[in-house]
Amino acid sequence: SGGEFVPNPRHGSKATAKLEAAQQALARFPRVRRDERTANHQRAVQRVADLHRRVRRQRLDHAHKTALDLVREHDVIAHEDLKIRNMVKAPKPKPDPDQPGSFLPNGAAAKAGLNHSISDAGWGVFLTILHAKAESAGREVVTVDPRNTSRTCPECGHVSAENRPTQEKFHCQSCGHQAHADTVGALNVLRAGLVHRDANPA
Repeated sequence: SGGEFVPNPRHGSKATAKLEAAQQALARFPRVRRDERTANHQRAVQRVADLHRRVRRQRLDHAHKTALDLVREHDVIAHEDLKIRNMVKAPKPKPDPDQPGSFLPNGAAAKAGLNHSISDAGWGVFLTILHAKAESAGREVVTVDPRNTSRTCPECGHVSAENRPTQEKFHCQSCGHQAHADTVGALNVLRAGLVHRDANPA
């Protein structure tokens, strides 16, 4: 059997909310050298640092527990071969041909939010932990080409961007199959992983 895990960036959301509030409080202090900080300013800095460590520990603990559960429950685990460094690259500026020195909107703000979520979720850390635990337990982890995994109909095989009308909805334009897009993606990843395993026996 196989499994798919989606790291949850909201894991430890109470600590995350406290961290965000602490960062906002810290931002209200003026930018000064460390030796010029007031006692209140220094306490705000320390609180942010403490909460960063707490959130980091919680997410690492979550990754270890989830990876262990997957390794215990499945002989084969398939996941998309995510190029995380490429995923978090900032979009290139788009010069405005009509106004030299000006730039067109390039989605940088939205991409920055996505990049933060990707980094926050710790996908790379989780996959490193998963591969290590799987190797120790004699389980197999298969990486799958992520292209079209959420655009391919698991019922008829039709591939189209139009099969994904929204972020969450999958609706095949050929056979009419409907499902949650994440469910479709997970099923296609698992199937591709099993095909790869069978074609490349150990």
